[in-house]
Amino acid sequence: MALPFLPGNSPNERLGKERFHKSQHFNYSSGVPMLVGSEKPGIGGEHLVGQEIKPKYSVYPIGSGTGLPPWVTFDKQVLCFDAYFQETVPEAQSETYRIRKCKIYFFLEDDTIQVVEPEYKNSGIPQGTLIRRHRIPLPPPNEGQFYNLFHFNINQQMKLHSRTFTVTDCDSFTRNFLTKLGVHVNNPTTVPEDPYSSLREQLKKSMQPLRPYERHDTLKQFLDHDRKVLRFYCFWDDSQSIYVDLRELILHYFLVDDTIEIREVIPPNSGRDKVNKFLRRCRLPKHVPAKVKQPGEITDRTVLNVLTSSTMGNRYILDSLKTGAVHEEFYKDCDLIIGGEVNVWGRRVILADCDDFTKHYYRAKYGIEDFTPLQYKAPPAPKPPRPVPPYNGFGSEEDSLSFCQHLLPKPPRKDFQKFMAKDRYGLDSKVLNFQAKMITADPVDRERVFIISFYLSNDTISVFERPQKNSGVLGGKFLERGRVKKPGQELFKSQLSQYFTAQDLYVGATLCLNSINFQLLDADEYTFKYMEQHAEEFPRANMGIIISKLRSLPEEKQCEIRKFLTLSDPSNTGFIPFESIRSLLLGLDCNLSEHEVLVLGRCFSEREQTQVDVGLMLAVAQDFLKKKAFEEFPKMARAFADHDRHNFSSGWHLLFRFADGDEIDYYAFLAGINWLEHPAPPVMPEDTLKFEVDVGFDGGRAAVKNINYSAFLQDAFSLPSNSSDTSA
Repeated sequence: MALPFLPGNSPNERLGKERFHKSQHFNYSSGVPMLVGSEKPGIGGEHLVGQEIKPKYSVYPIGSGTGLPPWVTFDKQVLCFDAYFQETVPEAQSETYRIRKCKIYFFLEDDTIQVVEPEYKNSGIPQGTLIRRHRIPLPPPNEGQFYNLFHFNINQQMKLHSRTFTVTDCDSFTRNFLTKLGVHVNNPTTVPEDPYSSLREQLKKSMQPLRPYERHDTLKQFLDHDRKVLRFYCFWDDSQSIYVDLRELILHYFLVDDTIEIREVIPPNSGRDKVNKFLRRCRLPKHVPAKVKQPGEITDRTVLNVLTSSTMGNRYILDSLKTGAVHEEFYKDCDLIIGGEVNVWGRRVILADCDDFTKHYYRAKYGIEDFTPLQYKAPPAPKPPRPVPPYNGFGSEEDSLSFCQHLLPKPPRKDFQKFMAKDRYGLDSKVLNFQAKMITADPVDRERVFIISFYLSNDTISVFERPQKNSGVLGGKFLERGRVKKPGQELFKSQLSQYFTAQDLYVGATLCLNSINFQLLDADEYTFKYMEQHAEEFPRANMGIIISKLRSLPEEKQCEIRKFLTLSDPSNTGFIPFESIRSLLLGLDCNLSEHEVLVLGRCFSEREQTQVDVGLMLAVAQDFLKKKAFEEFPKMARAFADHDRHNFSSGWHLLFRFADGDEIDYYAFLAGINWLEHPAPPVMPEDTLKFEVDVGFDGGRAAVKNINYSAFLQDAFSLPSNSSDTSA
């Protein structure tokens, strides 16, 4: 029978409590209010109804006799388990599944797990770290908790991130640690056999060489270990000298011929003279002989003096039994270990450390894992960080950065190699010219024509506006030559800004130059040819990339393209207009740009060469030379005569008119431009403008007329073009 609800009969939950505070979940950090503890308990440090707190720390027992935290007690203590997982191979004939062995490391200090797969030679599988070190949650429905120590045991399966691992064995430290905690460790199990690995092993064992190699072969040693050197950091305890200091040395062991070289590391302001080598490269004997051998006394082969006569001379034979050979032991790679000593002609040199290549060599050949270095000198003081302040707006960013890197500022270094490779050479200008228009709603600005020039030598851009009659806009220089930053970047920052490169300019691209948007409409012939000749630098002009995009289309789409191109040629001439195939390619779902379509058109088209009036060209040349008062025609004749045997040729369009194969008739050329002896009729100003040095945009869409669609289909889709397919 329950007691009545009267004072004194009901239990008081607050009886004996001393803490009634409410947990603080919000706080200010740097003046900003933020959530600092969403998983704190409720009132008085007790959990609220239905509140579950995720474990944050290890479940290990506290070390006996110490009150240290787990991250100190279990520092550098890791449990190692051997495991495997089965992976299906759906698209292989020689195997249907494979067994992949791996190591599971459990770090006791913070409950983190790392899974590493050892690398096997010629496996063809990316191996190494499969799961990086972090805390792994349990599979559903316990995804709010994490794996801890008591979830591990041998001969059981574990699901780590949707991949099932089977634990087969562990090392001795792991077994002893789990046993001390009271965990019954199961017996180890075997790893299933991988059928494909077994097949590869049987094939390898069945190979019997017809002529086996000798083990002791100097040529084989040279081929296997050429340019491979073991490096040890050592010191010489010269305590018997009057200075009593340590001499720091570097020992080089050459695997190609088992020789040793020692160099001394002389610190600055040490008062010692710098020498080239502490020990020259040679084979170092283990025991110092009482008397140093003379040159030629130690040889690989010895001879026996059979006959000595003053009249008949001396007779020698080789000593095949090596009865007179001198046997002497020299240091090998197996004698060099960290902490060991090397007797360098009576000097006691101690090996303290080695480089990464040396560690890998000893780990692979001798199975050595302990490479703990000897501390024989104080560690160097850490260098203070040198953060770069943000750009302040004065000068260029590169110039301002030099004030932070050097006490005496230096001018920014330019890429001299790029300048020499991409600078103008003769008639090769190394300048990419594009025709562009503004992207604006103003009807006057939409009709303005611009020429955007990109200089490959230093990645600078200049914009020139073509003058147009009765347009109301003055033409000329629109943008001074210089590097242009890409839009959308922060001005005052520590990192250097990004600038437009040559890969950002192509037909159809949109450029934002100083807050003005330009659309590139066309390019000149030189630009197209340069980008096609350097296709590895310009992906938009790479035919291999363009063809791969077309071949990525499904087969149904390819058949539709083939039928459309065949129907566009009713007379079966093999050619169709470029505009027809251009609209087709731009409408495909393979992300082809306008520049890539033009490159395809140039590749499969027959372009007509425009004919130029040679007489008018000579008249313009004479008018130009007459205005410049040029009269040195005899000197030009002598200069041409000097190069008569060297196949003098140039890239001028006028010189090509007097070319006969690879040679030029310079007599006719000089007679044509000599305005003193053979004056030409006067020319009009509009005739002079025809041959002015300008950018001719006749290599793009205007030059591509008809497309050979049969060759296009053959190269793009490997399909022949037949008129009989139109009935399909």
